[in-house]
Amino acid sequence: MRQEIAGIKIPDSQLAKDAADILREKNNDLLWNHSNRVFLFGAVQGQQAAQPYDLELLYVSALFHDLGLTKEYSSPDLRFEVDGANAARSFLQQYQIPEESLNLVWDAIALHTTIGITEHKTPQVSLLYSAVGLDVMGDNFDQFPAEQREEIVEAFPRNNFKQEIIPAFYEGFKHKPETTFGNIKADVISHYQPEYKHKNFCECIIHSPWSE
Repeated sequence: MRQEIAGIKIPDSQLAKDAADILREKNNDLLWNHSNRVFLFGAVQGQQAAQPYDLELLYVSALFHDLGLTKEYSSPDLRFEVDGANAARSFLQQYQIPEESLNLVWDAIALHTTIGITEHKTPQVSLLYSAVGLDVMGDNFDQFPAEQREEIVEAFPRNNFKQEIIPAFYEGFKHKPETTFGNIKADVISHYQPEYKHKNFCECIIHSPWSE
């Protein structure tokens, strides 16, 4: 892998290499290329805005952000984002990373699909969110430098990404559709299981055990 892409140096510490090995062991080009694009998009955005953040922690956050979709890291009852966040925390604890940094990485991964909140968090958290939004939904596509965007995609190709990422999401949490209640991944369940009925917030209030 190239050491520098789009003006961003790829972290090459033992921690970074070990994190990359974990994702690469999944032998899944879809998540590998997506996660690396997310890292580079986030790093470039951070560089553009001159925001203070830790490049290595952003790298780990990006590489682990979708690990909760894989069988090895998927729990039976937690949101896949939380599974990925827990995996990253366990991984980083082996390297004596400070608790504050662990919490930032956990938040970044756990909140990376939470619209309306995450973009207002610290750069370490918000950069992952904005990078995921760019790669998956094209958020702020025209604001990202075209030359750097093209260099990143050349290094980590999209290869039918639009057609493959939705079924990849579904495969990751189809066994626990209830975990998508109240978040955007409910749309994925509805796409594949139109007959599935999610909980309804208003019904939760109306049918609560309170008498009034």
